[in-house]
Amino acid sequence: MGRLLLAGATGLVGQATLQLALASPQVHQVVAPTRRPLPPHPKLLNPVVDFDTLPRDAEWWRVDAVACALGTTIRAAGSQDAFRRVDHDYPLMIARHAHAHGAQSFALVSAMGADAGSRIFYSRTKGEVENALAGIGFASLTLLRPGLLGGDRTQRRTGERWALRVLGALDPALPKRYRIVPAERVAQALLDAAMDAVPGQHVIPSEHLLG
Repeated sequence: MGRLLLAGATGLVGQATLQLALASPQVHQVVAPTRRPLPPHPKLLNPVVDFDTLPRDAEWWRVDAVACALGTTIRAAGSQDAFRRVDHDYPLMIARHAHAHGAQSFALVSAMGADAGSRIFYSRTKGEVENALAGIGFASLTLLRPGLLGGDRTQRRTGERWALRVLGALDPALPKRYRIVPAERVAQALLDAAMDAVPGQHVIPSEHLLG
């Protein structure tokens, strides 16, 4: 059994990952830092934090593995700078602090099309955080690149409802990489990657998340 740090536990994939981790016999404790308290659970340690001023030397950084499901959109964040802070800076800070305290495995929910050389800001940011994570030194690093996520968000992002409706109707005819990926599938793959800790760097494309 291991100790897992879950970043992004209040998001669509993060909520599903949290429930899976709390139910998993492979995980003896989940450390889930959040801005607001989560419902209590015997296996849950829930530090309430400001992600802009994460404590470097907190004991709760001492985990075996990290699963990162942090993410937003430029529209929700309010600016490109704010988006980059959530999708690039926060995951890197978490990775560095956890690695410095002994974590050997890191799994990240990135995005289809992640490419540090892309002209698209969103895709470029995702690619840059992937590259930066590769330089930290985790024994196991897994990058999940899902396409459009399916599931019930508290607040549906602009355009997603329309896209899900269209892609849902077209789903049987679409190549697997363009099909809607259920958030639960991503959550299970994220948890498995973090806890199995297969040595090396691995990329899981959207079509592989569909099974």
